[in-house]
Amino acid sequence: MTPPLTVVSDLSDPRRPGAESSALNIADRVRRLQLEAQGLAREHVAALQAAIVAVERLAAEVAVGGEAYPVGVRDIARRLAEDCAARAQTIATLAGRT
Repeated sequence: MTPPLTVVSDLSDPRRPGAESSALNIADRVRRLQLEAQGLAREHVAALQAAIVAVERLAAEVAVGGEAYPVGVRDIARRLAEDCAARAQTIATLAGRT
């Protein structure tokens, strides 16, 4: 288990020359990093959605594959395809991309 993160800063001393502008620069960097992290998270969610859609497509193919596939596998694949479709829609809604 990793210990919790703590922030240590010497920018809180207002007597230090340039402390206020340094704090603003750091605040700007934090905002930029947060925006970058949010962008990367959106990309990651999009990759997850694409993977779910690919699994849904593959499962649907197996579900209608006929006698070449065992009956139990076809049934599981059919249910998986249905579940993937619902999960992908839920993720799209939560991510704000309906």
